[in-house]
Amino acid sequence: MKSKETFIYGILLGVLGIVLFSSKAVMVKLAYQYNIDALSMLLLRMLFAFPFYMVIAYIYRKEQKEDVQKKDYLWLVFFGFVGYYLASYFDFVGLTYIKASLERIILFVYPTIVLLFNKLFLKKPITKLQKLAILITYIGIVITFGSEVSVSGDNTYLGGFFVMLSAITYASYLVGSGWLIPRFGVMRFTAYAMLVSCVCVFVHYGFFFKTEIFNYPWQVYVLGLCIAVFATVIPSFLVSISIKLINSSNFAVIAGIGPISTIILAVIFLNESLTTLQIIGTLVVISGILLISKSKKS
Repeated sequence: MKSKETFIYGILLGVLGIVLFSSKAVMVKLAYQYNIDALSMLLLRMLFAFPFYMVIAYIYRKEQKEDVQKKDYLWLVFFGFVGYYLASYFDFVGLTYIKASLERIILFVYPTIVLLFNKLFLKKPITKLQKLAILITYIGIVITFGSEVSVSGDNTYLGGFFVMLSAITYASYLVGSGWLIPRFGVMRFTAYAMLVSCVCVFVHYGFFFKTEIFNYPWQVYVLGLCIAVFATVIPSFLVSISIKLINSSNFAVIAGIGPISTIILAVIFLNESLTTLQIIGTLVVISGILLISKSKKS
């Protein structure tokens, strides 16, 4: 059993990674104001992130912790394809239809999917306190979501559908990464998985898109760089380390901070409204996070 200090350290790293990841939706919405499409924005994100992951992959090329077999590399490619390419693409498309705060609320269904995948494929039990924490957290999400649906228009369901697909694919990555990280090492696995996703985006853009990528205002490229560094590279490693320290099931529950941070950032930078119901929902979500922390301490 991991020490209390290690668990707290894992939570802090996870929360920081989640908050940085949450800033992505706000920066993407800011970029969309300059009439850039979802795939081009995703391409810029990966173009700026690619050199960082290449350097990190080279530095940690010998980080391997356990014997890695050929099938492990195949799984790594699969999870890189599903977890960061498909999840990111679906998310970026969804953001063209719905607000950043609503996107993060819908995306937060992935903790439940993580717990389900862990139980089905890795035979990890879901404790009673985890179930209670999830229930409380999702009550908060439903409260907040209901408030947003009433004002988001006809595109809410289409955008929500794409974000839901993003949640499912990202959940599969979290489960797979929890299993493969001990074999490859945190830094090496994360770099390899992200390189796979970068290549997938490059291929997708090359085959299916003909828009010139260098004709946008300079603000788009600054936002693309910020998304790559502060909402992709740095949090991807923080999340991987956190999963290693506290496991993917506990990480899935503390990730409830994501909707809260996105709502706050959206209010500040996008002037999105924060209703009374959203405030109530946010407080309920925080209660769920505190409960899971108490269950681990016990």
